[in-house]
Amino acid sequence: MSLSKLAEMIHGSGHTPVCSLCGRPLGGCVCDISKLAMSPSQTQPVRVGRETKGRAGKGVTVISGLALAPEQLQALATELKKRCGSGGTVREGVIEIQGEHRDTLIAELARRGILAKRAGG
Repeated sequence: MSLSKLAEMIHGSGHTPVCSLCGRPLGGCVCDISKLAMSPSQTQPVRVGRETKGRAGKGVTVISGLALAPEQLQALATELKKRCGSGGTVREGVIEIQGEHRDTLIAELARRGILAKRAGG
């Protein structure tokens, strides 16, 4: 995937392409999202599922399979929590968002150029 295609997927055409994680222009991105989007580990889709186990029946949406550094994972989790208007955390490389937000998160990840797949029922 070319850098220009990635930038267009992230922010549409006609804008200065900026990283959705750090907010800097893609040329000066500290996250280096261009390498992330083209990494071989991202050929497998990220899984977005729902869990209730060990939470007294309260559901959380879990995002697993992201090949990100811990600080990038935390930054992405913060942005996704804001997008959903909900709380959450990052545990052992998995993002947990309180509530049922699978469809919203899949759409948001796709907008950022991350292949995501709905997991579970």
